[in-house]
Amino acid sequence: MSETTSFAAPMGQLRPRRLLVLAIFAALALAPGHLGSLTRELMTDAYVQVSVFVAATLLLFYGAERIFNFDIGQVLSNARGAQVPLAALLGTTPGCGGAVVVVAAYSSGHVGFGAVVATLTATMGDAAFLLIATRPDAAIVVLPLSLVVGILSGWIVDRLHKVEYRASTLASCELAPLIGKTRPQDVAYLLLAIPGFYVGAAQLGQIDISHIAGLPIQWLALVGTFLGLTIWATSKVSAMTNAKDSPLTRTAEETSFISVWVIGAYLAYDYVAEFGGLDLELLFQSIAPLLPLMGVLVGLIPGCGPQVLVTTLYLNGIIPFAALMGNAVSNDGDALFPAIALNPKAAIVATVYSTIPATILAYAFFLFAPGFMN
Repeated sequence: MSETTSFAAPMGQLRPRRLLVLAIFAALALAPGHLGSLTRELMTDAYVQVSVFVAATLLLFYGAERIFNFDIGQVLSNARGAQVPLAALLGTTPGCGGAVVVVAAYSSGHVGFGAVVATLTATMGDAAFLLIATRPDAAIVVLPLSLVVGILSGWIVDRLHKVEYRASTLASCELAPLIGKTRPQDVAYLLLAIPGFYVGAAQLGQIDISHIAGLPIQWLALVGTFLGLTIWATSKVSAMTNAKDSPLTRTAEETSFISVWVIGAYLAYDYVAEFGGLDLELLFQSIAPLLPLMGVLVGLIPGCGPQVLVTTLYLNGIIPFAALMGNAVSNDGDALFPAIALNPKAAIVATVYSTIPATILAYAFFLFAPGFMN
């Protein structure tokens, strides 16, 4: 992406707040008893289920930019008629990196709002990794169908929606300064992500790995998590990085930024479930005709944790394919976090738009193909 996708924050404004967030997360992780144990488990899950996959995807994109000397944002900008299909294709790639790239490209003026809707509609986020690994037959249906729906939605929005949301955001942000050469913490963060990625991939294949090289996975994940939190808490960058920084730096910075939101979502969701008595699985089983709608509504929750849960419920035969399909189209994965941070109005409107085809598609399968892929 071009350097205009980078936004600087006043140095004395955001850093104290970020340090406070870091301190709160540390206190929760170190808390005695069940609260601390649950927090550490959730942080480990967030790291091996989301952060390492985001890092791998972003490194792939930014590494390709540097190696082949091309700018994804500029490519999208020059695509014209193919902009929406390309954005949807990036969104369909497993993980959230492709959709994050499109969201940042919108903030920098490279793509139109239809491309944002296309990529957020097409993306299934990190839940795609789980579906591909365990039900490739279902993935072959869900991902291409999501791509087609994303393209059609983006084209319709570009034709009918004439309001843009990025002007005020761009006016209030300054170009972030270059961070400079690759820092030791960037290298360390990505080195830790390698075993984390291995563990995450193994989990998707239903293989439980508790230790690597004699070290507990939880401790590796927690070290990686808090290194990322430290990178984010001390960063000069508000969200997206500068294209002139190294791929390692950009990946560490942006993965850390997204991971903060992911951890927050994981903790909030499971704290409510654990301490508030919420049983989403029981809720899904209660009334069959509402399951597709519930899948769509859960898709509105930012992050990949709830979406992975929906996919898991489908894999266990608890919800029908219709609910999975509705969730796949309505959910925006972790791409919604930077979208909210950079363009909250665009994020909200794009999410609302994606629920329309999601609901139609979910109930089409529920009513006319109730046993499909179940």
